[in-house]
Amino acid sequence: MASSAGERPIVVHFGHDELVIRQRYEVASIVNDILIGIWFLVGSFLFLSGTTTYAGTWLFVLGSIEMLVRPLIRLTRRVHLRRIAPDREHAAAHDF
Repeated sequence: MASSAGERPIVVHFGHDELVIRQRYEVASIVNDILIGIWFLVGSFLFLSGTTTYAGTWLFVLGSIEMLVRPLIRLTRRVHLRRIAPDREHAAAHDF
């Protein structure tokens, strides 16, 4: 069963269970946002101690890089959707 974007779902099997990922770009965006939150949260805690400030700074740099990944995911999604169905309207309000 294909998703609404015309892409085939990713199926990962875990014994008798399976995980089906249908909207890859949305999942990539959500995972990216979670990583951004983790990097900045842990970095913030590391700034509470002078001995861990250096590591905290690197987590802030990593979080900033992840923030640059977000528009790249959106751009990739738009280019991918246009390539599959260039004449079909896609919901721009659902950018991730």
